[in-house]
Amino acid sequence: MRVVHVSQPVTAGVAAVVLELARAQRDLGWSVTVVSPSGPLAERARALGVEVREWQARRQPGITTVGEAVRLRRVLRGLDPDVVHLHSSKAGLVGRLVVRGRRPTMFQPHMWSFQSTGGVVARAAKVWERAGARWTHQLVCVSDDELAAGRAIGVRGAAEVVCNGVDVERFRPADRVAARRRLGLPDVPTAVCVGRLVTYKGQDQLLAAWPAVRAQVPGARLVLVGDGPMGERWRAACDDESVWWWGHDDAVADFYAAADVVVMPSRAEGMALVPLEAMACGRSVVAFDVSGVRQSVGEAGAVLAAGDVEGLAEAVAVRLADPSAADLEGAHGRRRVELLFDRRQVADQVATLVDKLMVGAR
Repeated sequence: MRVVHVSQPVTAGVAAVVLELARAQRDLGWSVTVVSPSGPLAERARALGVEVREWQARRQPGITTVGEAVRLRRVLRGLDPDVVHLHSSKAGLVGRLVVRGRRPTMFQPHMWSFQSTGGVVARAAKVWERAGARWTHQLVCVSDDELAAGRAIGVRGAAEVVCNGVDVERFRPADRVAARRRLGLPDVPTAVCVGRLVTYKGQDQLLAAWPAVRAQVPGARLVLVGDGPMGERWRAACDDESVWWWGHDDAVADFYAAADVVVMPSRAEGMALVPLEAMACGRSVVAFDVSGVRQSVGEAGAVLAAGDVEGLAEAVAVRLADPSAADLEGAHGRRRVELLFDRRQVADQVATLVDKLMVGAR
């Protein structure tokens, strides 16, 4: 079995999913290649012993897309894969234009592009996704909500929901005080938010809620882990010394362990890894009700109406004021992840879909 995973972006949750699938499929004895721009994904894939081919591609579509398609066609022709697995909207766009259904093709949006933007771009994305579905042999959605969003705009064809999964050995409960000591954080009520500093991740909504949290829990601390294009603007608008702008850090398990509550204020998601990772670490989660959140969080925290900043502040403050109650939610979360969101289950489900594609192609 020759499987090629094509991905742009090369960081964060999408990269984590690609790496896990590539590792698991290689362990099955398949020939697996990751095709992506240079960056963390390519580096980590090579470290796992997975073949990597570089594909120069920007994250956003534009006039460079034609050249990106030419380059990807050349790479795929040389690899001659049995199955092409396209990850996220940019790879899905270029990959399906190149392959056009002539090889078994899987597409995994990891959140539809039209959900993270608006206006003309969102309308164009919806048109493309409807058209691109004819060149998709198997759509893979990470949550029931994500599949429903695709169906609602007219995306048809074979589809399966394969929820994201996490490494329950890497992400596991750990001592809170020791984690804070390792990170140099004070031993005070601590909320943690992990994610790229981009509009759809919604850290600005959490920052808007934070003064109300501090009014109820005066000694509280907020740690924002991640960087991105909105970072400079948001930092300039925030003069609160209780907010720590940590920047990017790969050791996210330590931040989950250090937290009393993990907050995800996103405006859009497919099914985010952050709540699952936090739950695996035994931490309570507070999140807005965007795609995949209710399906992942369950009783492991609070799920609030999207954009309810006042409710967000109250939910975070309650858990910072009573960490023992929050830890009970975290214990529920750990059990839920072990039962439903273990990465090995995800890899097995995707491998089964690949096998079915190959049977259908014969």
